[in-house]
Amino acid sequence: MGDAGLVVVALAVAVGLVGVVVPVLPGTVLIGLAVLVWAVVQGGAAWAFFAGVAALLVAGQVAMYLVPGRRLSRAGIPRSTLLLGGALGVVGFFVVPVLGLPLGFVLGVFLAELARSSRARLGARSAWSSTVQALKGVGLSVAIEGLAGTLAAAVWVAGALALRA
Repeated sequence: MGDAGLVVVALAVAVGLVGVVVPVLPGTVLIGLAVLVWAVVQGGAAWAFFAGVAALLVAGQVAMYLVPGRRLSRAGIPRSTLLLGGALGVVGFFVVPVLGLPLGFVLGVFLAELARSSRARLGARSAWSSTVQALKGVGLSVAIEGLAGTLAAAVWVAGALALRA
């Protein structure tokens, strides 16, 4: 692959890393596809680097759901709360592009926890505490995906440098 091709793949990987944080872009998918294209064009040993990238990205996807999910379960936040937060996040995304996703998520989690805590006569303070825990879980999830994406990008850079003709 020539220099121009490497620059295109590098830009796609960089956009993928941004996509980890910006909810509009499919970050992990972009990184994986960019490195896949590089491996197809490069051939040979590039497939070993692609396998490493794919393994890191898959591990990151699994961990980004399991680790925060366990922490939220231990904090007593039910999945229904997170589902409502996600649903309002999706609605918010279309109402207020980009910023609506996190705002809708926070509002959905807060409303679900407010309803749950008012049944238990705990009040808004308890609902907000659960909302903060959910936000910490989302932050941890983004951090895990970001770490996996960064490590995958580093593996690709190592492969691109090692196999450069």
